[in-house]
Amino acid sequence: MKIGFLFPGQGAQSVGMGKDIYEKYEEAKKVYDKVKELTGIDIAKISFEGPEEELNQTKNTQLAILTMSLAILAVLKEKEIKADICAGLSLGEYSGLIYSGALDFDKGIKLVQKRGEYMQNLVPNGEWLMAAILGMDDSQVEEACRKAKSGFVVPANYNCKGQIAISGEKAGVEEAASIAKEMGARKAMVLKTAGPFHTEKLIDSSNALRKELENISFGSFNTKVVKNIDGEVYSENDDIKDILARHIISPVRFAKSIETMLNEGVDTFIEVGAGKTLAGFVKRTPCDREITIININNAETLENAKQLIKKN
Repeated sequence: MKIGFLFPGQGAQSVGMGKDIYEKYEEAKKVYDKVKELTGIDIAKISFEGPEEELNQTKNTQLAILTMSLAILAVLKEKEIKADICAGLSLGEYSGLIYSGALDFDKGIKLVQKRGEYMQNLVPNGEWLMAAILGMDDSQVEEACRKAKSGFVVPANYNCKGQIAISGEKAGVEEAASIAKEMGARKAMVLKTAGPFHTEKLIDSSNALRKELENISFGSFNTKVVKNIDGEVYSENDDIKDILARHIISPVRFAKSIETMLNEGVDTFIEVGAGKTLAGFVKRTPCDREITIININNAETLENAKQLIKKN
């Protein structure tokens, strides 16, 4: 068995997420308590009780999703369930970097806190939107974005075969989504995000994070991590600081990340954290062999995953 962990990003949040894991596992509770100590934010209360408007603030969303993934990882570690390689969607890459040992836990938490603040507070004025376009290939979605003239819009997340998220000004995204439907898209779905993420419009956030990264030192990788910006595995020679700064303004190549994990021999994918979107991306990725896909987003699925992995 070769295990690959997948870590969700912004948009996977929902009020109540992680509550039963926090209550059932002492290892998980310690993670939430540590995050509160490091940040001064009671992310458990925001995650478990909301209100939704507060959880959906980027500065809280990113910290909440990261904390939940790390809490589940703490339980998996205690159960000696480990990954050979991992990847995360956007924010989820930080979960992977912390898991791999390349990014220190405490520094990683504080860095994501800053990242969320920058991505919330340094968004240029305007109405921004992201939407997922389903049932079209990459070039068709790119064409729909080029045809939209009422506002800035570009592809932002290449999630999997037949699903790409577009990002930009509200009018531009809505027009591109309408054009995509006319071109044959099966569906266009607005996402729970709050800015023109993974576009040039967040250059101020990128520059601010770059300055923050100057104070961070990275270690060696104990586990392989796949990068969002090109879908390839990090090498020891990569400039992680530059990559994470560019990450904010560059499209996410998650479809390529899944292919890389398959090429690395992964036969068991485990989504670790809020929602179940990434497991769906893997299911829609062509593969010439049988693979197992597991989602862990509450205490029940965590227990089920433990039993399934033990059997194999």
